[in-house]
Amino acid sequence: MKASPSEQGTGKVDGTEPWWRGAVGYEIYVRSFADSDGDGMGDLAGITSRLDYLSWLGVDALWLTPFYPSPGHDHGYDVSDYCAVSPRHGTLDDFDTLVSEAHRRGLRVMVDIVPNHTSIEHAWFSRARSSPNGPDRDLYLWADPAPGGGPPNNWRSHFGGPAWSLDEASGQYWCHLFLPEQPDLNWRNPAVRDEFDSILSWWMDRGVDGFRVDVAHGLVKDAELRDNPQIAPITDGMDPFDAFGAFEHRYDMDQSENVEIFRRWNQVCAPRQAMLLGEVNAPWPGRMARYVGPGALDQAFFLRAAFLAWAPETLLTMVRAMHDAAPQGISWVLSNHDRSRPVTRFGGGEAGVRRSLAVSTLFMALGGTPFLYQGEELALADGVLRGYHDPVSVRNAGATSGRDGCRTPMPWDGSAHNGFSASEPWIAAERRPPEETIAGQQADPDAPVHRYRTLLAVRRQHPDMWRAPLEWIDAPSPQVAALRRGTVAVVANLSERPTGVSLGSPGWEPAFASQPGCRLGSPAHDTVSVPPETTIVLTRVGESFTA
Repeated sequence: MKASPSEQGTGKVDGTEPWWRGAVGYEIYVRSFADSDGDGMGDLAGITSRLDYLSWLGVDALWLTPFYPSPGHDHGYDVSDYCAVSPRHGTLDDFDTLVSEAHRRGLRVMVDIVPNHTSIEHAWFSRARSSPNGPDRDLYLWADPAPGGGPPNNWRSHFGGPAWSLDEASGQYWCHLFLPEQPDLNWRNPAVRDEFDSILSWWMDRGVDGFRVDVAHGLVKDAELRDNPQIAPITDGMDPFDAFGAFEHRYDMDQSENVEIFRRWNQVCAPRQAMLLGEVNAPWPGRMARYVGPGALDQAFFLRAAFLAWAPETLLTMVRAMHDAAPQGISWVLSNHDRSRPVTRFGGGEAGVRRSLAVSTLFMALGGTPFLYQGEELALADGVLRGYHDPVSVRNAGATSGRDGCRTPMPWDGSAHNGFSASEPWIAAERRPPEETIAGQQADPDAPVHRYRTLLAVRRQHPDMWRAPLEWIDAPSPQVAALRRGTVAVVANLSERPTGVSLGSPGWEPAFASQPGCRLGSPAHDTVSVPPETTIVLTRVGESFTA
């Protein structure tokens, strides 16, 4: 039975609009968030036990990474059953309790759907592989060898090597844009589309409020399986992500037919008010915008910012272009479970903390639904590892871009294993110091978690920050962005020097600064001076929520 979110919770949004308008999301990497049974692996009951913290923080929606049955070759993104819960993460009863308790607090629940590929152990693939002439064979993408032998074309796997593996029994290759244990589905087959209509409906019947769509840009492949143009050489020992980037992915990714799939999904989900949020890594803003056009995905993650080191001009140029191409269709993120944390990427230490919060503050004013990744509100850097698990690292001798550093356990307190589990966590990492834990930061009013909590409160208090039409203001430097939205103005100074920006009439007064202790002074009637690597939110005089 579907539970309805409380009208009194943080998830309450004007009933005339979709629930995600004005919301802020929070990604939970289920394996590393909270372990309730002491086996070292995060689980659904652990999440339920920590919902009060998420309510206190002020987020509105939770995205849960995969918790389905899986052999775990890619940590749950190799799904062997889409309509069940892995015993390592709990039971369906645990899931129902989590949804009910989240809704009671006004929190929406989104689950990760993985439609590009299944596990090699999924029953569909087992039947497809064992019966080359059977009805399930065409659920996956198979091809004969190239005329001279070997893989059918030059497509690469994200995780290293060719995107094809040989099935010796039949003599055909199966396609896998990721691990060989993650065979790609054939989305040109109507039976695949029917199966996922049923899967989406099954989870909505259990109260799910939306879906994060994994690899949304990769579902349909070129019907002729043509070679991708190669744009850079591949060398021995090359990092797999660099090798993947040595090709223009003209035929294996971002095919126009993907949008047709999401128009169909929209017809399934829209009557239930369930959000469709795509992981879309299309190369240009115009192509990204196709996915969030009328009747398709509700929003798509803008992932490019999560790939960047500290490069203010590049970042602001990309952000403005993407915003203008799809003003309400983008979910803004600085990090996720696949990328190094922004504090690390942006220089580490105090500089990384300062820069991350400055960019996050700007993202809160760009429309769409921004998401925080667990621990981002603590300004965590990547964890210090004592071993590796990510197949990108384990299976590739030259890999430099493994994802384990951002996946270390959530630090709840200063006890053993930082309060994540009663036993050794599934991924071995150094313990975080008390000042990097939730308990330690909640006790320190100047800690990052309080800045993020206040930022979310300011956004909620001033809906013009996400609802009113956006007007860009001329800035004195390409490392500065300034905008007005109704009664709110935002200035992001990502440069190394104080910067003055003219906001025009009427007078403005500060409501929030990304750095604690900034002396912003009395109401600014025209020009506001912003400290280096700082973003400020201002409201018209008389309407401020000062924090």
